[in-house]
Amino acid sequence: MQDTLMSIQIIPRTPNNDNVIPYVDEAIAIIDQSGLNYRVGALETTVQGDMNECLILIQSLNDKMVELQCPSIISQVKFYHVPEGISIETLTEKYD
Repeated sequence: MQDTLMSIQIIPRTPNNDNVIPYVDEAIAIIDQSGLNYRVGALETTVQGDMNECLILIQSLNDKMVELQCPSIISQVKFYHVPEGISIETLTEKYD
């Protein structure tokens, strides 16, 4: 059951102080490949799934940054958990 909304912002320290945007694009590609419903925002991405899927996704995102040789990664994460189920649209439909 999709009972969790997770908002995540990945802030990698890039090798040679490269532009961070290509690394963020790689993170968004991992989110897309997860098959979970998501919405990219200006400063963070919101993902809809169950708690376990969201936690696994955080690990995958950090693994990708390590694979890209980032010396450190900050992952800012927020969870909204509703046991009966929740969707992104539940919180955003009046603004869409």
